[in-house]
Amino acid sequence: MSLLNLPGLGQMVEVISKERNLPKLAVQSALREALLKGYERFRKTYRSDGINFEEEHFSNFDVELDLDSEGFRVLATKTIVHEVKDADHEIGLLEVREVAPEAQAGGTVVVDVTPEQGDFGRMAAIQTKQVLSQKLRDKQRKIIQEEFQDIEGTVLQGRVLRFETTSVIVAVSSGFGQPEVEAELPKREQLMVERPYRPNTTIKVYLKKVFEGSRRGPQLLVSRADAGLVVYLFANEVPEIEEEIVRIVAVAREANPPSPAVGPRTKIAVDTLERDVDPVGACIGARGARIQAVVSELRGEKIDVIRWSPDPSTYIANSLSPAKIHEVRLINADERIAHVIVPEDQLSLAIGKEGQNVRLAARLTGWKIDIKNLAKYDYEEEARRASEGVVRVSESRKLDRGVDRGDRDRRSYANDDEYDA
Repeated sequence: MSLLNLPGLGQMVEVISKERNLPKLAVQSALREALLKGYERFRKTYRSDGINFEEEHFSNFDVELDLDSEGFRVLATKTIVHEVKDADHEIGLLEVREVAPEAQAGGTVVVDVTPEQGDFGRMAAIQTKQVLSQKLRDKQRKIIQEEFQDIEGTVLQGRVLRFETTSVIVAVSSGFGQPEVEAELPKREQLMVERPYRPNTTIKVYLKKVFEGSRRGPQLLVSRADAGLVVYLFANEVPEIEEEIVRIVAVAREANPPSPAVGPRTKIAVDTLERDVDPVGACIGARGARIQAVVSELRGEKIDVIRWSPDPSTYIANSLSPAKIHEVRLINADERIAHVIVPEDQLSLAIGKEGQNVRLAARLTGWKIDIKNLAKYDYEEEARRASEGVVRVSESRKLDRGVDRGDRDRRSYANDDEYDA
């Protein structure tokens, strides 16, 4: 059989395999596909013979690599017929019987159709190079997707590589001994308090999404701002969570607040079925050691650990920690609207700086929370309005906008930040 020489073929496969972190078999597969496309270009350009090539015309052609002899062959599987009408897909019975006397019409035979060394042509070689580059990228995407899809939603150790516009490119690995691949940490998923990131810095990142299909840039999207990172860090520090004695019911996180005057903050609701276990104390640890480890990883982010309750009033009151709540009134259970009545000296603490505390509490509980001043609260008037189905907005328009914004955040939070045990 004839052979089209490719000097250094074996070494080329070895080098590409190392540079692209691809198995040698994947590189060989991509090379065969690229050479076949090059052969198609050669046929269409130099040896068309007046044929109108359809899309599937070369579906019966294949390329065989010979790494030892450093070359390749082009082979075609043809049907044996009495009279040949399509030379690319058919071969005459008499011609086949010259080498295989037992051959019968209707059978198939593999024929060597490798062109001469000088005939392959410059255009065919260029086509091969272009297709090879594309096929290698496709192989990389497929391998990355298969490797990381099963661990989507987990935390990986990352290493900062470089910067591309506002994104940080991070090297991550799916496991011990596995090669590193690039992941994108976009600006919205970064922590403002730790920017700018320094090259070669190691950080923990949450694997948020594995992109499918063709995409420029990394196939992985990672985050430092996702609530999933907080869940992982607590599970890593608190054995009771890992052993499912304590469960995380919900998380609300504001890693990058809308105003630079407000720091990042997270509220996390925990619960347990064990009577002798304090879920909040378990998460905080002796002298605050466990929660301090999480806070340190998140660069000083404030974290409120509160006890979940099946009673909405209790849960809402707990969620507004550290404020002391006088009373929680569930105004409209269907619309999930609640009035939280607090003493005047607790009003600013319950609302929080620029409304952050009440905003996070609303996202955590799923209730629209309206903070009310105990000294000015008219029980009879509010009861009358509630019975008429009218709920008045908060006493401060600025506060109202913060609560409404928190309510909108809560709707998206139900999909992104809530973790059901």
